[in-house]
Amino acid sequence: MDLRQLYAEIGKLLYAVADVDGMISKKEKESLHKLIQSRLTQRETHTDEFGTNDAWYAEFEFDVAEDQIMSSEEAFESFLEYVREHKKDFDPQMRDICLTLASRMAESYRHSNRKELALLRQLKEALYTDEPLDNILHDRNPHGKKPE
Repeated sequence: MDLRQLYAEIGKLLYAVADVDGMISKKEKESLHKLIQSRLTQRETHTDEFGTNDAWYAEFEFDVAEDQIMSSEEAFESFLEYVREHKKDFDPQMRDICLTLASRMAESYRHSNRKELALLRQLKEALYTDEPLDNILHDRNPHGKKPE
């Protein structure tokens, strides 16, 4: 598994959570930086050719998604697609890290709202079940509810 790509996809995941309500607050941006520093850089030993810890690729990708005005749904689906393609590489620790990061991001600004909670439920389902992710991707709608 390409770690830089993994971190880039984690950046999209965090962007999806922060932007699910249609805006990204200054508090969420600060939380992003703190989360990466405290949760990812501590466990990552690889650096790029400039000496930058690979975990910072999560923040770089978050910024790119924001600059491109990527939709929350598009960013989340990108992360889910990555999980589907690399599911066997996601050990329990990496699954826990992804869910914890997303949960902390959701809580960073006025606690979690309905949309964030729906997204977190889908994330948990994608990370911890053996159900094909295609079903999860196709069941998602803009309101974060599963069809009845």
